[in-house]
Amino acid sequence: MNMNSVNDVTGQIVDAAMKVHTVLGPGLLESAYEACLLFELHRRGLEARSQVALPIQYESVKLDVGYRLDLLVEDLVVVEIKAVNDLTPLFEAQLLSYLRLSGNQVGLLINFHSVRLKDGIKRLVNNYSE
Repeated sequence: MNMNSVNDVTGQIVDAAMKVHTVLGPGLLESAYEACLLFELHRRGLEARSQVALPIQYESVKLDVGYRLDLLVEDLVVVEIKAVNDLTPLFEAQLLSYLRLSGNQVGLLINFHSVRLKDGIKRLVNNYSE
């Protein structure tokens, strides 16, 4: 994986999220931020998909147990969107699990309920590889 391209993509995602947060402000549902961020990413020419199915591998079978990635951008970066008072370690553990299950290495945890969005963004890297 080219880390420059990953860094470019994460930078564009953060920039797009800041724009969405500036326009909408805190206090809405996660689904509203997800839809607006998806629109903004598409407008910037990025390939982004929402609610991407994430099956789990259990022994020799893949099982769809209802996990969904909020956004997958350029098939490189997993974006988990929150609209909560505080990000907890559980949200970070969830994103790291999604990275491991999806085979992606970089994820962004974005909490749109932050007064200043830059305080509500965490970039996580999973060095797991099969």
